[in-house]
Amino acid sequence: MTLTPHHPLPSPLPSPPLLRLCLAPHADGPRAIDGAWWPRSYDLLAELPGLLSGLPRTWGHITSVMLDGAVWLPTPGRMFVADQVVRLRRSLTATAAHTVVLLAPGHGRWDLLVVPPDTTEEAAKPIMESVTGARSVVASVAPMAISRARS
Repeated sequence: MTLTPHHPLPSPLPSPPLLRLCLAPHADGPRAIDGAWWPRSYDLLAELPGLLSGLPRTWGHITSVMLDGAVWLPTPGRMFVADQVVRLRRSLTATAAHTVVLLAPGHGRWDLLVVPPDTTEEAAKPIMESVTGARSVVASVAPMAISRARS
C-alpha cells in the first residue's frame, strides 16, 4: 500500500469587490452629471481599473481621466489599465471637486460624482439616487453587469 501525501486544495481566488456605480439613463438627454461612483478609497491606482472595466462598452475606451487633485492620493501622469494607457490629469479647480471626468475620443465625455469612500451606505444611497434620478440604486454590482447603463 502506498501512501500519497495530502495536498490541500488551493483556496479559491477572492472575488473582486463589487463596483458601486449608478448611471443616469441615456434617454434623459444630456446631463451635467452622468452618474455617481462610490469608490472604497481615494487610491486611484486601486480603484480605476474596476471602474473602467464596469463601464458600458458604448462609452468606448477611456483614454483620459480628470480628477480632483486635492482629494485623490498622488498618482503618476498615466497608468496601464486593461492593456491600454490612460492619462491621469489632476485639477485643483472648484469645478473638479468631488467629480471624476472620463474622456473617450470619438465617444464623449462623462462626469461622475464621487461619493466619498468613508460615506455610510445610509448616506450614500440618497446621494446616488439624487444624481441619477433612480428610485432604487445600483450601488453594489459586479463589473460588466451594471443596469441602467446607457445603450
